[in-house]
Amino acid sequence: MATTETGGRFDSTSAVAVLGSACAAAGLEAEDAELLRLGENAIFRLRDSACVVRIGRNMSHWADAAKEVAVSGWLVGRGYPAAKVLGLSQPLEVDGHPVTFWEHIDGRNGARQDVGVLAELLSELHSLKAPEDFQLPEQAVLDRVRPRIESSQVSDADKRLLIETCERLEAELAAVEFPLSPAPTHGDAHVQNLMITASGPVLIDFERFSWGQPEWDLATTATEYRTAGWWTDAEYARFVDVYGFDVTAWSGFDVLRAVNEINMTTWIMQNVQESEEIAAEYSTRMRTIRAGEPVAAWKPF
Repeated sequence: MATTETGGRFDSTSAVAVLGSACAAAGLEAEDAELLRLGENAIFRLRDSACVVRIGRNMSHWADAAKEVAVSGWLVGRGYPAAKVLGLSQPLEVDGHPVTFWEHIDGRNGARQDVGVLAELLSELHSLKAPEDFQLPEQAVLDRVRPRIESSQVSDADKRLLIETCERLEAELAAVEFPLSPAPTHGDAHVQNLMITASGPVLIDFERFSWGQPEWDLATTATEYRTAGWWTDAEYARFVDVYGFDVTAWSGFDVLRAVNEINMTTWIMQNVQESEEIAAEYSTRMRTIRAGEPVAAWKPF
């Protein structure tokens, strides 16, 4: 495995070039692939095969890619409804990027009506014991923030504010006492990381999977409800009823909410050069961080 990272930008254009090399190495056809998502990874669906390709931003994501492959095998082996990798040796290192190949899931992404399904799958996930044949990493909820800030194309004033916010949250997190028992956690537990199929729901995207506090998985939907404004009162109540615990009623939630806000803001910050719409959404999220409270509804990306 080579570990030399590419020094250039990672965007929709450069990702297509990596995709071509990766598919050639795997014996797959990359022509007319569809870009599904661009964030920490570029995610493509190949047109002529039942395959989804995930390309990491750089080689610092190699360990996460290897973990995703291991987690998929573990969950599927336990009978948990999880995305499956293709049967080839992976991840691959391609032009300074970790690349993984996944079976395409015939269905739709989760939507508003599936918030109870998400809660049910999280409850089942959090009841599992730790895997025995590999070790899950410990939860590290702020580890992506500083690298994103350092490599971003935003103002120095924004960078300073985000670093100061990150430092404050690190100190506040050290004092949080969690009520739930540690468990396997998804780490990015929003409803669009569900696929709804004819045979039932399937959980996808194990990049942030770890061993840690279930409250973090619950706080994702709770932050989308309280800060972003993506859920109605009735929808969030459904999520709480199915899971059986309301993380917003716990005294530590405000800290978790602020951590989610900076993570969601620095995630979209990576793509401010992609479109005016993304740049405008980044600005909206920064206004929330400056004010310390929601100032406008957020748009999902």
